[in-house]
Amino acid sequence: MIANALILTIVILLAVGFWLMGELKFLIPYKHILFQQCGGVMLAWLATVFANLFTGVYAIQRKFFLKDTGRKLSHIDRQVAAGHAAVSHPEARPEKS
Repeated sequence: MIANALILTIVILLAVGFWLMGELKFLIPYKHILFQQCGGVMLAWLATVFANLFTGVYAIQRKFFLKDTGRKLSHIDRQVAAGHAAVSHPEARPEKS
């Protein structure tokens, strides 16, 4: 789930970055000055936006994609304990020689 949140966060930031590159074409002649003067601030801003966006995406995934997980897992655990599941216990498997 962390990997999915990370990928989605990177995709969103890349989309916003490409959109901003199209909108801010008039700043191209000043890019060296901007990176020298404001590079650290822009990097800190980007790191903050990344962290906040990642946290938001992760929270949304936990809220909507892990609904009733405990109930579903306890159901599977009861089936395995009763012996009604297709997956057998590791102790019950015959050893291969």
